[in-house]
Amino acid sequence: MTTQTRWRERLAPWVAVLVLVLVWEATVRLFNVPPFIFPSASATAQALVTFAGPIGMHSWQTFWTTIAGFGLGVAVGLLLGFIIGSSRFLYHACYPLLVGFNAIPKVAFVPILVVWFGIGSVPAILTAFLICFFPIVVNVATGLATLEPELEDVLRVLGARRLDVLLKVGLPRSLPYFFASLKIAITLAFVGTVVSETVASNQGIGYLMMSAGSQMRMSLVFAGLIVISAMAMVMYELFALLEKRMTGWAHRGQR
Repeated sequence: MTTQTRWRERLAPWVAVLVLVLVWEATVRLFNVPPFIFPSASATAQALVTFAGPIGMHSWQTFWTTIAGFGLGVAVGLLLGFIIGSSRFLYHACYPLLVGFNAIPKVAFVPILVVWFGIGSVPAILTAFLICFFPIVVNVATGLATLEPELEDVLRVLGARRLDVLLKVGLPRSLPYFFASLKIAITLAFVGTVVSETVASNQGIGYLMMSAGSQMRMSLVFAGLIVISAMAMVMYELFALLEKRMTGWAHRGQR
C-alpha cells in the first residue's frame, strides 16, 4: 500500500462528513425548511457553541454512565460467554434464552428499573448494560464453541486438560470475536443510556434533548445527536485500534 493510498483512506471519512454537511445545509436552504422542523448545519453548529456549557455537562454525565454500563456488560458478557462457550450443552441450552431476552425492547425495562432504583443514573447504567452485553456473550461463546475439534484432539493427546485448552487456545482464538463485539457493544451502550435518560433522568444528553424538543429548540436537539455520535465514534475507533494492536495475527492475510 502506497503512502498516497494511505492518506486517501485517512481523509475519506472527513471528506464524507464534509459532503454530508454541505448537502444538509444546501437542502435546508434550498427548500426553506423551518428551523423548528429541521435546522440547518450552521444553526446546529451555532447551538453547539452557544450551549457549550450545558452540552458539556450533560455529555459528561452520559459518557461516564455509558462507560459504567459498558464495563459491567463486558465483565458479565465475558464471564457468561466463557461459561456458555465451554460446554456444548450450555451453549445449546442458553442460546435460545439469550436470543429471546435480546428481542425484548430495552426501553420496556426502564419503568421497571425506575420502580426498583428511582430516577437517576442507575437505570441508565443498567439499561446500557442490558443492551450491550448480548453481543459480547454471543461472540465469546461462539469463538469458544467453534474451536476446531482436530486442534482440541491434538492438545488432549499432548496432555492438556479441557480448562487448559479453553484458557490457552480458546480464549486467544476468541479475541477477534471479542473485539468485534466490543465495537458493536459500545455503540449500543450509548443508545441504552440515552433511551433511559429521555425517560427516567434529570441529567444527560437524552434529558437535554427531551427538554430542548419540548421547547421546539431543534438545533439543540440535533447538537445533542451530533455529540452522541461523536462520542460513540471515538470509542469505536479506540476499540478498533486495540483490536489491530492485539489481534494483528488474525488479519495478517488481509494486508
